Amino acid sequence: MFQAVVDFLKDFGPLGLFIHAFLDAVIFPIPAFFLQVSLSILNPSTALWLATVGYIACLLGTPVGYYLGKVMGKSVLYKFLKKEWIDAATDKFQKNGEAAILIGSFTPIPFKVFTILSGCLNFPIWRLIGYAAIGRGLKFYIVGLLFYFYGRAAESMVKDVSLYIFIVAVPLIVIFLLIRKRRNKKKALAEKQTEAEASQTEQIKATESTNTIQIDS
Repeated sequence: MFQAVVDFLKDFGPLGLFIHAFLDAVIFPIPAFFLQVSLSILNPSTALWLATVGYIACLLGTPVGYYLGKVMGKSVLYKFLKKEWIDAATDKFQKNGEAAILIGSFTPIPFKVFTILSGCLNFPIWRLIGYAAIGRGLKFYIVGLLFYFYGRAAESMVKDVSLYIFIVAVPLIVIFLLIRKRRNKKKALAEKQTEAEASQTEQIKATESTNTIQIDS
């Protein structure tokens, strides 16, 4: 059934990819990656345009998936997707939502799982869109660039593109999150120290004021 929908959308070219990528971020179980590849094989010279169309549609669909999760909850996922995908994504999300979204952009777990979970678990929507922009942008444009430069020969390359991106991107994501966590910790510590110093200064001023009143008396 779903494959029939993909075949139907294929006849509409870039517009079909736009619709597919939008629905991919919301609830459609077949990733837009497959239609992007099919259309890029037909006309490799349009591969970058197709990547752009899919990327924009995915970002537009991301907040829709988010609010779907916010309104309907996680139960909507079980109607369309595998339970192991949902459970794995939930586990990742509860440990670190930011890393889950970035890494989830490259895993076989459909991305709509993360958009809907973000809404269910009240993850900030602007962070979701920001991380989706990075992760999905990499995936769409790497496929687009491969077809643009290598033509139809890229078909065999893109089969493992998610794996290659995953191998390269995940360590970078982990390093980025660790650096940011350390920076935020230092910032929070500095703010606490500033507050403590301000409080101490106020106490000194209050003590001096009290002493001055006693002397005047």
